[in-house]
Amino acid sequence: MKREITRAQHAATDRSFTVLLSPTRRGARLARLLTAAHLGAWGHSSEAEAAAHIVAELAANATVHGRVKGRDFQLSLTVSGSTLRIEVTDTRGDTAPPGPGAVKPPEGDAETGRGLLIVEALADHWGVTPGPVPRKTVWAEIDLVR
Repeated sequence: MKREITRAQHAATDRSFTVLLSPTRRGARLARLLTAAHLGAWGHSSEAEAAAHIVAELAANATVHGRVKGRDFQLSLTVSGSTLRIEVTDTRGDTAPPGPGAVKPPEGDAETGRGLLIVEALADHWGVTPGPVPRKTVWAEIDLVR
């Protein structure tokens, strides 16, 4: 009986949100704002800033590098137990970013190329999952218990 109560209490804390957004600057901005709003509503406002930065970078990459005319990108937020998982899925599976540990800083005064470095710095774990064709998902996880 005690185990069932614990499981029910744990399930009540699990949350998820998924939305399709246009691969534009406006869509990327909306992804960031929705992330902050949902995490605040779910009682995780202390992690909302880091999560919003991660989403901003992943959504910007989806709009610049993962954009296919007429196809949206997808933002998914999931809180499961003590982990927040952020997923941004685009429809350019043929172009994948370097994985964790392989991201190199841009040379000189380049104005771009730092997004995944920010994701790597703020996320506890992150990676790229290919498919299903023609998609890829770049995901990041934040430990909610620090």
